[in-house]
Amino acid sequence: MKIARAARSRVAPLAAMRLLVLDVDGTLTDGRLQYGASGELSKSFHVRDGYGIKTLLAAGVAVAVISGRRSRAVLRRCKELGIRHVHLGVEDKGAQLAQLLETLRLEWAQCTCVGDDEPDVPMLRRAGLAVAVADAHPCALAVAHRRTRHPGGAGAVREVCDWLLAAREPGRR
Repeated sequence: MKIARAARSRVAPLAAMRLLVLDVDGTLTDGRLQYGASGELSKSFHVRDGYGIKTLLAAGVAVAVISGRRSRAVLRRCKELGIRHVHLGVEDKGAQLAQLLETLRLEWAQCTCVGDDEPDVPMLRRAGLAVAVADAHPCALAVAHRRTRHPGGAGAVREVCDWLLAAREPGRR
């Protein structure tokens, strides 16, 4: 089944972005879940994604994680990176993001969202810049303004961080 690209409003300027919102499974990770007899064992995060996030935070852009799953590994990684806005076990990501934007006194147009699947669509639809990772499900690709070259968990988040940093710092690659 082929999904047609949704008609999207104009993309907000990259330099206007003040918040980067990330899904976890399939975006910050490759989407695979590793389980042992006692539950989830581990998740793999790409070091380049982490460096991009830290650089973006240092440039004054807030970063948030909104995930449908709860994970101690995600909490630990977010703490290590300095991500202060961590929302796990979220059923309605669009509503959670609306609440976060209100708390931060930001507009949807100032928000970049990165996702890979159906649960991310509500926040992707309203974001100033909606990004789907290279290996995203067609439903996420259909509503995205842009698609990364790298798949989730393999540098896609770093790619988006680099776009946002380049827009803030002309001459940066």
